[in-house]
Amino acid sequence: MASEQLAILFADVCESTAIYESMGDARALAAINRVFALLKEKVQAAGGEVVKTLGDGMVCRFPRADAAFRAACAMQEGVTAHADAGPKLMIKVSFTWGAVVTEAGDVFGDTVNVCARLVGAAGPEQILTTHETVEALSRGAGTRCRELYPIRVRGRAEEVKVCEVLWRSDPDVTEAFSRSQLTAATREWILKLTYGGDTIVVEPNAAVRLGRGKTNEVVVTSSKASRVHARIYGRGTNFVIADQSSNGTFLAIDGNTREVALRRDEAMLGERGAIGLGGPTHGGGDHVVRYELERRKS
Repeated sequence: MASEQLAILFADVCESTAIYESMGDARALAAINRVFALLKEKVQAAGGEVVKTLGDGMVCRFPRADAAFRAACAMQEGVTAHADAGPKLMIKVSFTWGAVVTEAGDVFGDTVNVCARLVGAAGPEQILTTHETVEALSRGAGTRCRELYPIRVRGRAEEVKVCEVLWRSDPDVTEAFSRSQLTAATREWILKLTYGGDTIVVEPNAAVRLGRGKTNEVVVTSSKASRVHARIYGRGTNFVIADQSSNGTFLAIDGNTREVALRRDEAMLGERGAIGLGGPTHGGGDHVVRYELERRKS
């Protein structure tokens, strides 16, 4: 058993259960294996190696943080450009740098645990890393990362500062933000929730509850909704919805073809979309709440 400084990368295929259901086991497995082959190519080109695959996920190791950064970006670029029959496959990626215990070809330790937690928090077509890892990157790579929010990791007393890698080549997307710019951006945006003709405004540092109970800030008069169904709160430059219900919360972001089903989990809201309390949002209904981010008027 040996400990060394390494970069660990996790890559997961998003919503693999739905892919298997829509394509059938054989076709879905073949499609995911083709994506895995593409990802392995990118890992090796960046000087890394695949440690193992776990169902719809892949664990990799790299000798340097910059190598993991390059591989993560190349993975997202490759999968986004990859054309295949059936539903479009998307991946989410995380990477971390630090002390790693290696034994019998596998990797263990806090660096690995944090990386696993980050990939679970990432969204489709997103790359997440930590503030500590960004500090280990070269200046050029570091400028393509922006700080998001802190999360808790089991076994760690302190929260982990999460950063996002702006991997797209579009200059409008890859612009990096300084801490002061991020703070200003947080103050500039508010969230508007609309239900039954009424609209309420959520400030960046506030939180609201949604549900059937009359004590909620947003009362959803639907039998599908739990009494206290979900909570929305500001986190860094984003707004997050956390499900607390029996039947789940469904998030549809305008422009995305897939809906995210949350069960005792949380997700970041997009610019605008719909939230289904206890059921899917398509077709509307008395369980659906509309939301929209709006720039605060000066």
